[in-house]
Amino acid sequence: MTRCAVFGTGSWGTAFAMVLADTGCEVTLWGRRPELVEAINTGRTNPDYLPGVELPAAVSATTDPERAAQGAEFTVLAVPSQTLRGNLARWAPLLPDDTVLVSLMKGVELGTAKRMSEVVEEVVGKASGGPSDAVRRRVAVLTGPNLAKEIAARQPAAAVVACVDEAVAQRLQAACHTPYFRPYTSTDVVGCELGGAVKNVIALAVGIADGMGLGDNTKASLITRGLAETTRLGLAMGAEAHTFAGLAGMGDLVATCSSPLSRNHTFGTNLGRGMTLEETIAVTKQTAEGVKSCESVLDLARQHGVDMPITETVVGIVHEGKPPLVALKELMSRSAKAERH
Repeated sequence: MTRCAVFGTGSWGTAFAMVLADTGCEVTLWGRRPELVEAINTGRTNPDYLPGVELPAAVSATTDPERAAQGAEFTVLAVPSQTLRGNLARWAPLLPDDTVLVSLMKGVELGTAKRMSEVVEEVVGKASGGPSDAVRRRVAVLTGPNLAKEIAARQPAAAVVACVDEAVAQRLQAACHTPYFRPYTSTDVVGCELGGAVKNVIALAVGIADGMGLGDNTKASLITRGLAETTRLGLAMGAEAHTFAGLAGMGDLVATCSSPLSRNHTFGTNLGRGMTLEETIAVTKQTAEGVKSCESVLDLARQHGVDMPITETVVGIVHEGKPPLVALKELMSRSAKAERH
């Protein structure tokens, strides 16, 4: 039986643990709160994030990271992006030397503008003392239109598993392929990660438009032009163009921008209705990755000389206090140009 560790007991980490268990894997969740771990082990449910969903018998939980990591063929990282570096620095010495490190996170690190796989490579490489290329070949990313509650309900969904080593991607594909969850493989880690991170920023913009009472033309325009600026950044960073037309790009973007289950869309909607950033944070129970990552994405864009007007508008609203109506007028008053990516 394949052993898997999932670090993080939020909704997506728990849902993906269910997927792994449904393929026959033995899964240990790591959580920091003893009361939630106890609820998972005794009540067979995660009452805080997936209430009412019964967890498979092959899923257990612990607060001990060493116990969670023991013998894990796959180590899944499902914590908020901005906490990854600090957490992983503590966990890395405990991880098996050959474990595949799987990132479920969709963000860009503040300050460094590093993608999550880059943070994993850096931290694990430092802890192991081995060559960075060896670590890179066992770092994988899972992304796509994967709203946790729908997957926990075992509704049909598809995803992309990306790794520079295609054989590793295929191993992960086999480990999480169920009758309701269909993973495809890719070697374009850069494109898959950027698609997952930037779509959260665009979803904030679409949510803001919804909160302002704007219609479907506005939302369709934001989604389409959001994909264009995501693709521009990806190509500048060496990603493959077709990645953004697939599940990691358009697929994830559509799901996150259109679903009431999307944390980023909901966060943006509250801002568009006139709530302050502090008020919106106070009523948000789970992490909306785009709130912090939008600044890092804009840093990446500036580093690579890429124009990302929607991202810039979101940063202005979220972090600079610009009123949404003012920001919208500025975005719409940009000079006219030909449509191209």
